[in-house]
Amino acid sequence: MPRIFISDKLETGGIELLKASGLDIDNRPGLKDAALAEAMQAADGMIVRSGTKVTAQLLDNPGKLRAIVRAGVGVDNIEVAAATRKGIVVMNTPGGNTISTAEQTITLMMALARHTPAADASLRQNKWERAKFVGTQLAGKTLGVVGLGRVGREVARRAVALDMKVIGFDPFFSPDFAGKLGIETVSDLPGMLPRVDFLTVHTPLSPETTNLIGAPQIAAMKKGTRLINCARGGIINEDALAAALKSGHLAGAAVDVFVDEPPAADHPLLKLPNVVVTPHLGASTTEAQESVALEAAQLLIDYLTKGIVQYAVNMAAVDRAELDELKLYVDMAHRLGLLQAQMAHGSIKSAHITYRGEVARRSTKLITAAFAAGLLEYRLAQNVNIVNAELIARERGIEIIAQSVARKGDFSTLIHTDVTTDKKTYTASGTLFGNQFLRLVQLGPYHLDAYMDGIMLLFTHRDVPGLIGFIGTIFGKHNVNIAQMTVGRQQGQQPGGEAIAVLNLDSQPPEAALNEVRAHEKIASLSVVKLPPAGEMPPWFG
Repeated sequence: MPRIFISDKLETGGIELLKASGLDIDNRPGLKDAALAEAMQAADGMIVRSGTKVTAQLLDNPGKLRAIVRAGVGVDNIEVAAATRKGIVVMNTPGGNTISTAEQTITLMMALARHTPAADASLRQNKWERAKFVGTQLAGKTLGVVGLGRVGREVARRAVALDMKVIGFDPFFSPDFAGKLGIETVSDLPGMLPRVDFLTVHTPLSPETTNLIGAPQIAAMKKGTRLINCARGGIINEDALAAALKSGHLAGAAVDVFVDEPPAADHPLLKLPNVVVTPHLGASTTEAQESVALEAAQLLIDYLTKGIVQYAVNMAAVDRAELDELKLYVDMAHRLGLLQAQMAHGSIKSAHITYRGEVARRSTKLITAAFAAGLLEYRLAQNVNIVNAELIARERGIEIIAQSVARKGDFSTLIHTDVTTDKKTYTASGTLFGNQFLRLVQLGPYHLDAYMDGIMLLFTHRDVPGLIGFIGTIFGKHNVNIAQMTVGRQQGQQPGGEAIAVLNLDSQPPEAALNEVRAHEKIASLSVVKLPPAGEMPPWFG
């Protein structure tokens, strides 16, 4: 009988669900040190909230532990890398607090628009200042939603019901799917900012989203815009926000989350009269707490009794022998996904993968999931792996289609990918040379033979003499070494026509070098793509 250790307070519904499933329950919140380690080692599954710190030291001897579920979204209190090395699946509950966080966002937006907190404080001081607190109605206003995940979509749905015009920005959300929800999508953030009256952010915090809304972005907004952050502190730069509020460029802000929590007593946002602040209450409802408890319990029940894994943040529960057999194909598909994510411009609508030859005889479902993980993880800034990638894609209205053709073509094995955005379709194909070498053999209409690793410089150009020497000279001047180089033409293309070149570089070229290369009249386009070093597998591969 699998044993479940509950290390933090869990709502009754989750405990009752575990008991009803027949699992053995060890419900002892608050254990520390040796007692915590002993309880964990004796359990097959473990449920934690934010109170328990599952450290690498604690995981050094995990006993029979196979799975950890965080009853909540963030897994900062779990050493996920250490769990992965020990073969422990880590899962979270991303849907449990969706409604509560969306409602908190709408609540703060309304309070901000109508000066509700300030008016309440004024009246409690025996003042009657109706003229001072004239607000603005939401109906007819434009709300910008950055991030159309679960919470962002629920916020948008409620805003539409309030007769607001909703504009959404999410690189991985289908415009057609968004249209069905009453959301107009834009292909980039700058295209949204000048149009909105209110802006709310709903992305995870990552290096890519830290200071996503800073001074330049705020300056692009029209005077009188109001900002809301119920996601994570640091997505909106707090100093830039405070400065814009003081100057009067922004009419107000509502902030539920801070970079440092609790914020210091002298934090500038706490001193401004046109700011509504709350102490990270997005998920603080009875219903949300009960929901994450139920979801956490069900995740462990499904995994320990059926082998089903959902919302894993580190690795997939697949047979080890199968994964080893598919290693090179998984690696190639993942790199093709990363490559496509960096090449594609606009909102992705669909991805079509064709397996030909030897790979078509394998278990391609896992390979497709690896491609989806690469396609999504580059810009999504959240834990994407072969377990959750296709689900995340579906939630964003991205259709991923795979087909297999056993008959060989020009190569003994080929993975061909087409990614369609609202702008165009991007093509990339890869193959295996020997038993260990991955090669990129097609980009768009061009056929080539390039290494799929490290820093890659891709540029389309007129196939004329002297161009490669010109680039080599520039990179030499900037101490950038070219490790490999290949040029590809369209089939049947004569010399002097359109071509593509791929250079594998030993270091990131400085912007000054790229600008010099771009200036050449024979170069039509140029981009830098970053792939893992040769032989480096994705972290979720275990």
